[in-house]
Amino acid sequence: MIASNPSEPSFRDSVDIMFNRAVALLDLSPGLAEKIRVCNATYTVRFGVRLRGEITTFTGYRAVHSEHMEPVKGGIRYALGVDQDEVEALAALMTYKCALVDAPYGGSKGGLRIDPLAYDEHELEQITRRFAYELIKRDLIHPSQNVPAPDMGTGEREMAWIADQYQRMHTTDINARACVTGKPVSGGGIEGRTEATGRGVQYALQEFFRHPEDLAAAGLSGDLGSKAIIVQGLGNVGYHAAKFLSEEDGARITAVIERDGAVQNPDGLDIEALKDWIGEHGGVKGFEGGRYTADGASVLEAECDILIPAALEGVIHRDNANRVQARVIVEAANGPVTAGADALLRERGVVIIPDMYANAGGVTVSYFEWVKNLSHIRFGRMERRREESRNQLIVNELERLSKSSNVNWQLTPNFKEKYLKGASELELVRSGLDDTMRGAYNDMAEVWRRRADVPDLRTAAYLVSIQKVAASYKNKGL
Repeated sequence: MIASNPSEPSFRDSVDIMFNRAVALLDLSPGLAEKIRVCNATYTVRFGVRLRGEITTFTGYRAVHSEHMEPVKGGIRYALGVDQDEVEALAALMTYKCALVDAPYGGSKGGLRIDPLAYDEHELEQITRRFAYELIKRDLIHPSQNVPAPDMGTGEREMAWIADQYQRMHTTDINARACVTGKPVSGGGIEGRTEATGRGVQYALQEFFRHPEDLAAAGLSGDLGSKAIIVQGLGNVGYHAAKFLSEEDGARITAVIERDGAVQNPDGLDIEALKDWIGEHGGVKGFEGGRYTADGASVLEAECDILIPAALEGVIHRDNANRVQARVIVEAANGPVTAGADALLRERGVVIIPDMYANAGGVTVSYFEWVKNLSHIRFGRMERRREESRNQLIVNELERLSKSSNVNWQLTPNFKEKYLKGASELELVRSGLDDTMRGAYNDMAEVWRRRADVPDLRTAAYLVSIQKVAASYKNKGL
């Protein structure tokens, strides 16, 4: 989870470097800048769980970076590499990410130092509930103060356990389900949350391709469907991004990099078939739809138009940055490009769509889920049939006019069916996410284009976010 070059700054240092680079371009008092930069608080908990006849002690963290808005928001990851520095850096990114996409949250992040594959489901439930208990009793999980979500190593199942644990401890809280997002739909979740981060990556690229001047800055032209894409990591984020970009936009996924190597096909990989193969065999080796390479990291340097690192931090670093051939890098993971690599790529004219924007789909749809839980009604329930009725009036009038005027024209096949269908919760979620990603891109891209002292989209994103956070603090009297 760290860069291969030991001389590289740590992930936390990289976040600070990029923050300081942006702050140098703003007119902020040193005190306010420092207040925004530092992590407000980090809670470390060590708890024991009886497993397999003996007590096992686990270490977990919950960092709160900024409370300029509340509740604070951020996922909980399960990984052996979790430590205080990592969760604090991720919490900082959450602050800036939420500000960029106008999600009304401060930034937080949690982690448990554990290999989730080393335990069965019952054991994981025991561990998760005990961890949640420690955080809940200190209001570090709370609908109005701190709202976790899934992250690496966690998913709907773990969020359901946490939500149930909170409800057991707060039996009279009518908003208890809002204590965590990323839950199963049957447990108070929202349609489209599982795919949200990958869908956000797709919307980010779609918006980037709507701006010819931005494409030109990367040395690209044409449409998204003509491009070759390499995806590193076919987990939840990478899979959905690859699936949507290939099936809906027509892009070729020419390589997928996984733990056991990489598989390549210049004509494009069948993502569904590859996903099924990984699920059955535990890796990409042996997949007949492409050529296998044991050294997966080397495929980061393969020829392509777009590279999507969707797994770990620091996979693109000083040692390999100059060999990366992609003209656009979309940071679907948190911090996949180190600060050192960022400078080298910027000098070469490679455009990086930064993580605080590119992977903001998850927190955006988490916001929708939180609102749904607080309102106690699913999206579209009040409006859908009214929308269908109004559309029916229009269709009826068009058909009447056709008959009365003897024009004898007909509606386009399937038009009536499509037009009369009211928006479902999933369609509304996708619409809201698309709108959010478009707006956030244009906010940062406008700064990038307008200011000669802003060299890239990452700096622009930090500028937009920091200014919003600073305005919130100033409104509080700081």
